[in-house]
Amino acid sequence: MNDSEALQAATVRIRNIGGIDERTVRLDPGVTVLTGRNATNRTSFLRALMGACGSDAVSLKGDADEGTVELELDGRTYTRILSRENGTVSTDGTPYLRDTTTADRFAFLLGSNEARRAVVAERDLHDVIMAPVDTEAIEAEIERLRSRRSQVETRLDSLDSLEADRRSLESKRDDLEAEIEEFEAERDDLEAEIEAEDRTVETQRENQAALDEVLSDLQSARSDLETVRFRLQSERESVESLREERGELQTELDSFDAEAVDPGEASDRIESIRSRIESLNSTISELQTVVQYTEDVLDGKADLVEDSLGRVGGDGSVTDRLVSSETTTCWTCGTEVDRDQIRGTTDRLREVRDEKREERAELRRELDELERSMRAAERAERDRRNLRDKLRRLEDELDRRTGQIESLTERREELAERVEALEADASDLRGQAEGNLIELHKELNEVEFALDRKRDELASVHDDLDALDARFDEREELETERAQVDEELETARTRIRSLTTAAVESFNEEMETVLGLLGYDNIERVWLERVERRVREGRRKVDKTQFELHIVRASDSGAVYEDSIDHLSESEREVVGLVFALAGYLVHEVYETVPFMLLDSVEAIDAERIAALVDHFEQYSTFLVAALLPEDAQALDASYRRVTWGTDVTPTA
Repeated sequence: MNDSEALQAATVRIRNIGGIDERTVRLDPGVTVLTGRNATNRTSFLRALMGACGSDAVSLKGDADEGTVELELDGRTYTRILSRENGTVSTDGTPYLRDTTTADRFAFLLGSNEARRAVVAERDLHDVIMAPVDTEAIEAEIERLRSRRSQVETRLDSLDSLEADRRSLESKRDDLEAEIEEFEAERDDLEAEIEAEDRTVETQRENQAALDEVLSDLQSARSDLETVRFRLQSERESVESLREERGELQTELDSFDAEAVDPGEASDRIESIRSRIESLNSTISELQTVVQYTEDVLDGKADLVEDSLGRVGGDGSVTDRLVSSETTTCWTCGTEVDRDQIRGTTDRLREVRDEKREERAELRRELDELERSMRAAERAERDRRNLRDKLRRLEDELDRRTGQIESLTERREELAERVEALEADASDLRGQAEGNLIELHKELNEVEFALDRKRDELASVHDDLDALDARFDEREELETERAQVDEELETARTRIRSLTTAAVESFNEEMETVLGLLGYDNIERVWLERVERRVREGRRKVDKTQFELHIVRASDSGAVYEDSIDHLSESEREVVGLVFALAGYLVHEVYETVPFMLLDSVEAIDAERIAALVDHFEQYSTFLVAALLPEDAQALDASYRRVTWGTDVTPTA
């Protein structure tokens, strides 16, 4: 904590929260020690402060219908209101934090703290450690990159034939250029022959004007006939192409699978899953309430026990028995029960709660899958409609072009008859010597027409080659994009592993620091190991990252050996759990966003070690609040502010 003198104090006002009727507590920056015996509602105060920050660990007083906690900090007031109606407690207000996941695990270190309990109960620590890390966003990024890569590869697949297409077009271009040269040479030869033939028959020609007119008409008719023939061939090729495309579209339309998802059944299942999730939410909330209630009783909240059993008199004997004995009175049957047995039952309730949470997570995954399937079915239906529309438009185009073919066929027959008639007229007008000239003109006309067609085809090939060059540029861009996506995908895939590896390394470093502060002779080291295991998740098995906790101990002879958490005593487990939670506070730098650090249920550690921990963590937390027994509080620095709790204490401090 830096420059604490410049920071403002925090004021906490509580009414009907936990076991507290009403109390106001002022917290100065730095360390505040809550001193008092068990069952004096120190934990209730800590839970109230957690509630003001946004945690759900706060509870309403058993005999009240409404409770509030207010936190004044830095000129602003944060509130949490608890109301009971029809047996259900609801919350309202504007707490300090929007999300308390990290704070609940690593800043609010009560006896029921999830990080501490996970160690004591030997649960997998991966989810506890990684909860503050947004791995879901990374996984979503991986899925987005996979989808993008698939799209790029699909487009690249469509460009695989570019080289073959280019070779084919270049070969066609070369052939056309050769053919054009041949036609040009043939045209030149024919023109030379016609010029020579003209000189030969010039003096013999009669009716020259009429013949010239017929020859001109004949040339025009033949040109029109060739044009119609060319158009007719083009239309037939277009019709054939359209028929092939129609066949492909029909095949694609027929290839659509039957609906994999029945919309009605899927909607009913989605509604059923949502109802089940709501039911599970209610069950989980009720289990959490029972667990918190049990923990509150075990933490010594006499008011809660007396509310359950009825007032037993004014001598405080029930509280004394709870504090001084290893047994307590069961609030359900009224018999004496071992406190460890109640802790065991509480742990089993937590397991049931966790099972319900796992079931809820599985249902949420199934819900996501159903919703994705519904969306996929809707997309498939849209694709089918688009194909049908395209097929309908193609049929219309086929009808139009078929009509064109019929019209052109009729036109071709008309022109063929006209050419035949003009040739007959030309034969009548020309003399015997002019026969060769007419045939030469006919050949020249055919050559020039063929030459024009070849030039048009060559121009089209050049256009196709230019378009192909643009597609080559597109392929290069796509290949560059694919390489970039592959790199980003690999980076994203390794990011989670890097995060978990870094988290383990940081935890091991910080646990070594905290354990060094405590200075236990028989516990040399506490460290985490990252392992991959195949576990069942719902109906399938998946590879899952887990964190294993290892204990390195030292024997009386000084030999060092590895031990497991289940071989530790209860107090040693509590110590290791606290070490783990404190390390998480440092690893995730919780002090950057959460001004409060709360310590409770640290009786397993002696007073001198508690003092060492408090002195060390004071530098990080703006407000460090520790609930301690009077004899443990004496070991702390006398400059730390004390707030005394007990039945004889004025309800403001």
